[in-house]
Amino acid sequence: MSSKSPHCREAVVQTRNPILRRQSQAVGFHEPTGAAVGGAPTSGGTGSPTPESLQQMFDAPPAPGALTIGDVIVKTGILFVLLLITAVIGWQAIGTPLGWIVAAGAIVGLILGFVNALKREVSPPLVMAYALAQGLFIGGISKLYNDTYAASGEYDGTPIVQQAVLGTLVAFAVMLVLYRTRIIKVTGRFMKIMMVAMISYLVIALISLVAQLFGVGGGWGFYGVGGLGILLCMAGVALASLSLALDFEAITQSIAAGLPERESWRMGFALMVTLIWLYLEILRLLAILNRR
Repeated sequence: MSSKSPHCREAVVQTRNPILRRQSQAVGFHEPTGAAVGGAPTSGGTGSPTPESLQQMFDAPPAPGALTIGDVIVKTGILFVLLLITAVIGWQAIGTPLGWIVAAGAIVGLILGFVNALKREVSPPLVMAYALAQGLFIGGISKLYNDTYAASGEYDGTPIVQQAVLGTLVAFAVMLVLYRTRIIKVTGRFMKIMMVAMISYLVIALISLVAQLFGVGGGWGFYGVGGLGILLCMAGVALASLSLALDFEAITQSIAAGLPERESWRMGFALMVTLIWLYLEILRLLAILNRR
């Protein structure tokens, strides 16, 4: 990586984003304290590029073999095509002898998620395998919501799966606009707050899962306890949406650092993880709100 131009090394900023940190280490970068994109000093945390600097960065011709925004878009698109293919299979499998593949997809997807997140060198085959496994799970769980809940007497028949997909796309578009216009700036303080909030939410979700086993909230855990459940669901949607800003920042910094094109698979993987989380949170919120 030392053969790259000097500005690439200066472009790496101090960050607490584990994916970007692993990328920097993988390509031999060192993380200078307080260095920001463009060489401006900071007091720690990431720099906050302006909309103009972001546009200049995306418009600038990339170095041969360097990561571009087009690479990220293509790889992310490939992953979601794979996910949609197996999601159809997972949807059709529910209620048949092949229903077990949905649970298998969830387990394999969880394992591959950890492997891909912790792996120093990104592996495109493993990332694509994750998309295929998660597709089985997403398709199956969506079908269960559609059949078990939306079509039952408790619900008003609202097509919550379609609404959840639309809601996910809208949230993604809104967060992208907010990030590109710098209305939301990913700073060190922002990342600290997000980390604490996500850990706290995870703890609450795990406790709710235990409570769910004892029938709390009509089988929904804390999420089925009146207004508290709705607030928790809304918090989950908000956290998942804001997490997209962290993904956008990782992509921006990776392009500025001149990381190799291969890292576009890692960026696509990160976006997929966040969007799956967001979709599931929206799906659960809609299921609760549409109860009669």
